[in-house]
Amino acid sequence: MSAIEILQTADLKSLAGFDAVIDVRSPSEFAEDHAPGAVNLPVLTDAERAEVGTVYVQMSRFRARRIGAAYIARNIASYLETAFADRDGSFRPLIYCWRGGQRSNAMATILSQVGWRTTVLAGGYKTWRRHVSARLYDTPLPLSLVLLDGDAGSGKTEVLQRLAARGQQVVDLEGLAVHRGSLFGGLAGQPQPSQKMFESRLLAVLDGLDPARPVIVEAESSKVGERMVPPALWGLMAQAPRIELSAAPAARARYLVRTYGDIVQDRAALDEALRRLPTPPGRKRLEAWGQLADAGDFEALALALMELHYDPAYRRSRRQDERPSLGAIDLGQLEAANLDAAADEIVRRVEALGAR
Repeated sequence: MSAIEILQTADLKSLAGFDAVIDVRSPSEFAEDHAPGAVNLPVLTDAERAEVGTVYVQMSRFRARRIGAAYIARNIASYLETAFADRDGSFRPLIYCWRGGQRSNAMATILSQVGWRTTVLAGGYKTWRRHVSARLYDTPLPLSLVLLDGDAGSGKTEVLQRLAARGQQVVDLEGLAVHRGSLFGGLAGQPQPSQKMFESRLLAVLDGLDPARPVIVEAESSKVGERMVPPALWGLMAQAPRIELSAAPAARARYLVRTYGDIVQDRAALDEALRRLPTPPGRKRLEAWGQLADAGDFEALALALMELHYDPAYRRSRRQDERPSLGAIDLGQLEAANLDAAADEIVRRVEALGAR
């Protein structure tokens, strides 16, 4: 039998030293947030955990522990026959639960008796969460950012993806937040992660970056959908130099219709988003927009929204923006060739900035 070891820290480098990071909390706890790369092997399902808790409160601690132990034993036995079936004697798992208590130690005890070198994370998930909070709320990030800025429909997200393909360091906040960053930005059938999960994913990306090289981030507000950009990153974004992408309104309207095809095809979602505009449209305007949607003239609708909402908001923001500018890039008709050319030019400017 191997002795159970204890890990006191929860940074990504420490977690990477194990063959598997096993989160034994219930599926709903895991879904809210977990350490990057962790797999969920719950020793109690959500229903079992609720039952044990109810028995503990309404009957007795002894009865709850007996019922819980039976569930835990059965669940761990099933993993020995499935998830762990192909693991040889060199397997080194790290196990954590909510606070590093009974659930993780139950799994660790059995795995160590099998003969595997088993480690428990002291403090459990709470230790990981404290690490994330300290890094994103309390500690300055040692990164140099460049922002991609521009009006709605100027192709910022696609250019960012092209920059990543060209080997540039990027942080895709919209991808991490599962949201396109605007009133119409929700993705059908894809809910946003919890704030905690967003931050865990973000920290995993940030920790993989080289501080000696510039990092390109799309200019966002302090929130992406309902997810808040943590202060450590937002503080850098508020001071970072920016490159402005621009295109004619007609080209941007065509691009928006392509990009937001899911909203175009979901009339109920479109109507709801229109009603939630920060500047509430009057009844006549809503009726006019509805007629454009009925006629399938979504480019005209996009132009109207740009004129009423998006472009004025961007102009107000730009007047107040004191961040240094690295110049503008015209994306023409926002076709693939235009986006590729813009990405190549941004690479040139960013590399020149890094060489200073």
